[in-house]
Amino acid sequence: MKNYKLLTPGPLTTTDTVKKEMMFDHCTWDDDYKQITQEIRRDLLELAHVSEEEYTAVLMQGSGTFGVESVLTSVIGENEELLICANGAYGERMADIASHAGIKYQIYNEHYNKVPNAQKIAEILDGDPAITHVSMVRSETTSGILNDIEAVGKVVKERERVFIVDAMSSFGGVDIPVADWGIDFIVSSANKCIQGVPGFSFIIARRDLLEASAGKARSLSLDLYDQWKTMEVDGKWRFTSPTHVVFYIRPDV
Repeated sequence: MKNYKLLTPGPLTTTDTVKKEMMFDHCTWDDDYKQITQEIRRDLLELAHVSEEEYTAVLMQGSGTFGVESVLTSVIGENEELLICANGAYGERMADIASHAGIKYQIYNEHYNKVPNAQKIAEILDGDPAITHVSMVRSETTSGILNDIEAVGKVVKERERVFIVDAMSSFGGVDIPVADWGIDFIVSSANKCIQGVPGFSFIIARRDLLEASAGKARSLSLDLYDQWKTMEVDGKWRFTSPTHVVFYIRPDV
């Protein structure tokens, strides 16, 4: 097979003006680069229909899975428990992440051709007060099913739990009013509906819950709180950043 571009994990219909941005070398320390980082963060909040006062956006080096792992390993403490609602490979991957990181969790598995039932989730939460966080995939790529995160978010927030959403293949493609649907952390990637190339994921997070996660992280490089605190200053990334990917999705191209 000669057309190797078929294997590219992301959109291929990008314009020449956008691709030309990757022809230039940039440094993570450059002021214009840090400014672009901040502009992207503000634009993501606008896409999510949330305010800067209540939410913030954090960019994280790596694939979408890095972003999901960053959230799960940074905001769930040692004495807290996660309920994973899964109906496909990406929901199940959350369980794999939790297992590797030593996060206490349980999983509600639904058939791949069915959406997780909000009432069933409500019953699980009512029966187990130890559960503090609930996670779910919005668009389960395994089957193409668009899960009802609005209904699930409602029962999660009624029970005062934290709601984490993997919106990898849906954010920017289908509308998600993050605050209205009770979502506390939502994760997506540059190379999906945002129409960039692989290189970083992003997390839109409630500020108060992100601040409360200080010191919980199980990883140095994926510490969501520390990444946010550094980026909040002037747009500087903690460690080497994917400069060309960031310029690839800059707002003015």
